[in-house]
Amino acid sequence: MNIGYLGFGAMGSAMAEGFANYAPAVQSGAITQYAYAPHGDKLRRRASEIGVVSCASAEELTARCDMIVLACKPYQVEQAVRTLDLRGKAVVSLANTWTRDRLKALLGDDARVQYIMPNIPMKIGKGTVLLAEENDLASAERETLRTLLEAVSAVIELPEEKIPAANAITGCGPAFLYMVIEALGDAGVKHGLSRRAAYELAAGAMVGAGEMVLHERDAHPGALKDAVCSPAGITIRGVASLEESGMRGAFLRAVDAVLQ
Repeated sequence: MNIGYLGFGAMGSAMAEGFANYAPAVQSGAITQYAYAPHGDKLRRRASEIGVVSCASAEELTARCDMIVLACKPYQVEQAVRTLDLRGKAVVSLANTWTRDRLKALLGDDARVQYIMPNIPMKIGKGTVLLAEENDLASAERETLRTLLEAVSAVIELPEEKIPAANAITGCGPAFLYMVIEALGDAGVKHGLSRRAAYELAAGAMVGAGEMVLHERDAHPGALKDAVCSPAGITIRGVASLEESGMRGAFLRAVDAVLQ
């Protein structure tokens, strides 16, 4: 099977790089990855770094590939696919809002479509991908796609209607959490740490805390937080300050803003 990325921005290249580094079928050459984007020089340079074959046109991409990943910006999708012959292709959309029903309305009822929402950490094999339950792929195609995704991500199957809310956490959440790392880093620098050390400490604490939530599946995050807070200790003073600053409300409003 050949996989082609139509568009090769941050998310498409993150997926391709993750597959190249962590998916056995890609590493063995059983699956070859291709990409096309109009910014040719940038595409060729990035594709070469990852080990993806760059195509000179979208038509060449679709002719070479069995599975087409729509990795362009949402506003580019309609123009990008309208003139392409995608008959017989498995079409995987990772363009936000371009769901299965919306794509089938554009491509025709016989289009074979799967909607997914990945996130950037799949680049290093630590992603989370939302896989819509509704799809038209052949069973072998969907199994191949799922196997690839599982090599770089935790795969969460959801009804398509639930994906926007989930994506506000898995897709947008990394940006929010990078801001937390940056802010804690600034605090460390304020008190004498080097910026690199402060960022590493903040990121390490976030990774460890996240792993604890995943590992201690029966423990509420609030209980894990309480376990760190000694009576009259330093941590509870910091927690109280965050509560006074409206940290919880800020995250709730951020997700609300994403879903407007």
